[in-house]
Amino acid sequence: MTRKPQLQFWQIWNMCFGFLGIQFGFALQNANVSRIFQTLGAEIDAIPILWIAAPLTGLIVQPIIGYMSDRTWNRLGRRRPYFLVGAILASLALFIMPNSPVLWVAAGMLWIMDASINVSMEPFRAFVGDMLPEKQRTGGFAMQTFFIGIGGVVASALPYVMTNWFDISNVAAPGVVPDSVKWSFYLGGAAFLLAVSWTVFRTREYSPEELAAFDASRPAAHVADDVTLRPASKYRLGGFGWAAVGIASWYLIASLGLDKQLYVLAGGFTAFGVLQIITAFLQDRGKTDNGLYEIVHDLFHMPRVMKQLAIVQFFSWFAMFAMWIYGTPGVTSHHYGALDPTSVAYNEGANWWGVLSGMMFGVAAVAAVFIAAMARRLGCRLSHLVNMCIGGAGLISFILIDDPRLLAVSMVAVGVAWASILSLPYALLSSNLPSHKMGIYMGIFNFFIVIPQLVAASVLGLILREFFDLQSIYGLVIGGGLMIVAGLSTLLVDKSAEPTE
Repeated sequence: MTRKPQLQFWQIWNMCFGFLGIQFGFALQNANVSRIFQTLGAEIDAIPILWIAAPLTGLIVQPIIGYMSDRTWNRLGRRRPYFLVGAILASLALFIMPNSPVLWVAAGMLWIMDASINVSMEPFRAFVGDMLPEKQRTGGFAMQTFFIGIGGVVASALPYVMTNWFDISNVAAPGVVPDSVKWSFYLGGAAFLLAVSWTVFRTREYSPEELAAFDASRPAAHVADDVTLRPASKYRLGGFGWAAVGIASWYLIASLGLDKQLYVLAGGFTAFGVLQIITAFLQDRGKTDNGLYEIVHDLFHMPRVMKQLAIVQFFSWFAMFAMWIYGTPGVTSHHYGALDPTSVAYNEGANWWGVLSGMMFGVAAVAAVFIAAMARRLGCRLSHLVNMCIGGAGLISFILIDDPRLLAVSMVAVGVAWASILSLPYALLSSNLPSHKMGIYMGIFNFFIVIPQLVAASVLGLILREFFDLQSIYGLVIGGGLMIVAGLSTLLVDKSAEPTE
């Protein structure tokens, strides 16, 4: 039997270090993009739809990159070529984003930036699955979370540091992004490229032949790979059904004058239907050796554990997306009483939200170490339940706290949940995937990160306008409640999914 060897601490450190750079990109995006949009004239209820670029690009890019990386083997390896290409493109986007002259350019740059980040990020998850035996994977994902935390701390706090340590202006003329934000993005772009390059040139990968040998020695229950063909007739029936729902939704939204953000969901229904119709066409003609067919096929044949974790991911990422969208406007309006993006109070509140975001990442970096130990004692399922309930309570507490300084306590709780979200579901999933499809299944798993974000972008603005008088703070409360639901959903995951090797 050929078992995958355990790696030493510094080997795991090197293979995860690139996530430090990736998190610079994500943290700068999450803490500052709403600020940039508001600076360029976006209204509060329009912000969610402008954020749609981030999850939508992930939905498209990650399964494609997963499929391609599963089939790549060259001088740089299997996953590392994608690390490097994504880092170069993302770094360029980070340099350009804060210099956007108008709102539509900023929205377009968010699209490009997020696509590039996803090209780098998706193979990193599969990389841990490729390189580590099951009993080391929770620790591997925890190490990634550690670097995510460190990167998030530094990147989120950069505008505050630029203003208070280096006396770089934190305000600017109407319609102009402050220099403190611009320089933060410049440094973030450089850090992204350097950190990812470290992983690319300081690690090696197993060949496809070596991975196949490792898979052959694993228990059958932990290499689930359903190759049963779904009948083309079912693809056609489902395709026409989903397309019909999508078209009907388009009509109802237009005829009833419903919120335009709902068009995102209608378009998603229609696109899912069309993809199934195309898949049926390809299967009928025996043209199944292509990325589109294999992605749709694997979506309908994913392991049972993956389906169960999809529910957990839906509520988790809906909650996080609500926080990212409404963190800045929620804190600036509820705790600083500021609505004008050009005011001193607004920019002080925006900077404090950046510090709070950084605090969340810092807590996550520390919590990752303890979560790995917690999972060894309690299991991944129970550990995730506890952590998500702690995080949900933290988000809900935002509306109960008046002194913005005390929000630091709330973000400690959210940081615990964030560390858990970034590690434990992936540890459970990777232990139940075959190596030759690790990339594509990790990409498909991203659907259940992206779909809730698309739903959030479509309905959160409507919910706040209709029920909460556009008070952004309630976006955080909604997120907290759903985070607790995510924790409870972990109980639906089979006990047999726990890593055993």
